[in-house]
Amino acid sequence: MTEIEFESAAPALDADDGPLGLGPFFDEPLPRPPPAAAAAPPPPLRLAPRPRARRARPVLPSEPGIFPWLARRLAPGEATLLEGPRVALEPFLELLYAGSARARGRISLLEGANRFHPYRIGELGRSFGIDATETLARIRLARAFTAYQLVALVDAWAAEVRRYPPTLLIGHDLPALFSAPEILDDERAGLLAHVARALGTVARATAAPLLLTLGPGELARFPGLADEGPLWHDVVALARGPGTLAFRALRDGARLTLVPRPAGQRGIEEFGGGSPEEVIAWDVPPPRTARRSRSG
Repeated sequence: MTEIEFESAAPALDADDGPLGLGPFFDEPLPRPPPAAAAAPPPPLRLAPRPRARRARPVLPSEPGIFPWLARRLAPGEATLLEGPRVALEPFLELLYAGSARARGRISLLEGANRFHPYRIGELGRSFGIDATETLARIRLARAFTAYQLVALVDAWAAEVRRYPPTLLIGHDLPALFSAPEILDDERAGLLAHVARALGTVARATAAPLLLTLGPGELARFPGLADEGPLWHDVVALARGPGTLAFRALRDGARLTLVPRPAGQRGIEEFGGGSPEEVIAWDVPPPRTARRSRSG
């Protein structure tokens, strides 16, 4: 039986030669939504009161501009929901992992969909001037292959963060495994409600912010998360357009767009492809290639 535990995400890594240039990010206001969209109800989450200003270790670096924008939507001991389609969420999370390493932060990651790509994350770290292996070593990763293993991991998460205090907690697509056909509807609802309550325990166990990701409409299919889960600080909606990523925060209505770069620049949009079937076993390092790794 596979042992269920958090492990360092750093494998034996063979990175491509040469750093990857991200290029600049630019803040730009989004156009106002039409009246019908503006009248749409917000997600059914009750946000916590604004916290008092606290001195805390930076969670993310001061640049590119998306990092301080997102850091203002995070609060110690509270949860922020990042909601959007997988094609937008996953490449942005990879950028976030690399940004955390640049700020010398440590991430405790619970991966619910087995969509962790160390090569791409390592290359993004290199683009920030961080050795690929160090970028991955700053992520403690746990992932499961069944919904029952995921429940066990969430139950163990509070003890994990006390042993290895992180600067940021991330739960990516935690409901993914609960759609398996062998799980009955009543059992699924009970298990997800248990996960929601356990996430509240995790948030209270550490002073680090908790970032949860869900696909569009998945909050309504996650029993207990809105009212029995952690204390909520903000909800950030993420949408992908032609070459852009657009963000909108519920708490203060702030908006931000990552706009296309000039011709020849490379960045986050480059990592939006790949096979949807690509997976990496959680306790097995990626296979080595014939290429030799060079840092810097």
